[in-house]
Amino acid sequence: MIPPVLRRPICHALTLSVLLGSLGTSPQAQSVQGTPPKSASATPPAAITAPERRTLQNLFAKVRPATLRIEDCPPNNCADPDGVGTAFLISADGLALTAYHVVFGSKNLSAVTLNKARYAVEVVGFDDQHDLALLRVKVPQGTPFLPLAASLPKIGDAALAVGNGNGAFLQPKTGRLTALDADAGRADFPPGTLELTAPLVPGDSGGPIINAQGQVTGVVSYITVTGKDEHITSYAVPVTTTAPLLAELRSGVKREAPVIGISLVGDYSLLSELPAEDFKEANEVLELDLGDTPGAFFNAVSPNSPAARAGLQALRYDQQGRKVAGDIVTAVNGKRIFNFNQFQYAVRAFRPGDTITLTVLRGTQTLSVKLTLTGRSQVRN
Repeated sequence: MIPPVLRRPICHALTLSVLLGSLGTSPQAQSVQGTPPKSASATPPAAITAPERRTLQNLFAKVRPATLRIEDCPPNNCADPDGVGTAFLISADGLALTAYHVVFGSKNLSAVTLNKARYAVEVVGFDDQHDLALLRVKVPQGTPFLPLAASLPKIGDAALAVGNGNGAFLQPKTGRLTALDADAGRADFPPGTLELTAPLVPGDSGGPIINAQGQVTGVVSYITVTGKDEHITSYAVPVTTTAPLLAELRSGVKREAPVIGISLVGDYSLLSELPAEDFKEANEVLELDLGDTPGAFFNAVSPNSPAARAGLQALRYDQQGRKVAGDIVTAVNGKRIFNFNQFQYAVRAFRPGDTITLTVLRGTQTLSVKLTLTGRSQVRN
């Protein structure tokens, strides 16, 4: 039971970070609330000029045949797909790029081209942490594909995105590059992304970010929604012809993110980045009964996960609002952590199969808990 006091607003400015499409779980966007991504943006970007807009509109007609609508359909029934995302071809033999979260957990992937033909899809390689996946699509010879840029774009460049947002079919959106190497501030979102003003929405994930020369510079990953006017800022994983990660994906690398199987859900997610100096005050004001030592607490443990097998206890209250359970993790392999977000980053430094040691406060006891990390596909909430 969530203490009633926690239902009151506990911060004044929130940012909604959203992965823009997830076929294998739900067509709904996955989202959490937290701090805005860290980026190099300093001043408001200039609007796309009329000449730039005409250039990008002309470019759209040329690149659209190389883009794809990705669907996860029940067998023999694609009238109502379980989810929709975007991808784009990068070679004459049917290789295509998309965001990994678009295809994560999917069972019946297919790709739809501009002429509405449908083709089978195989996942060649992926990197969960960087939200990037390489597909092979059985398109016919001669199907157009998009060239990748040889180098990263520059801040201020105009850009074109093509996607399937909100049920649209391979439609364009334009914007300006406002930052390089942006950080979502979350371990489970890709690091080092491009930041753009293009107003992308769920369904656009996996689509290309294209420069004025018709070259791909990024793969759409997530957005942030801020303020009362719900201002959208978009983020894309950078790709170039010389990117080592792309070479790894071509070789068939399938790299899952490591997970423990715990989460901070509901209103508690607002406390995922609680600073150590605010821990005591939040604990008292919100009547959490967590003690005086700051650390990572959580209120959900996934069944059959490493956390469940290790016996970690989620935060839980009785009907009177009194705490009856709730471990606090204070260190990972001896490295001190102070909140849930730091815990996630510490875990992401390892790989599935690695064994780590957690320092855990359980009431007045300090425990040393060993557990072996598993891949994200092996754990479902």
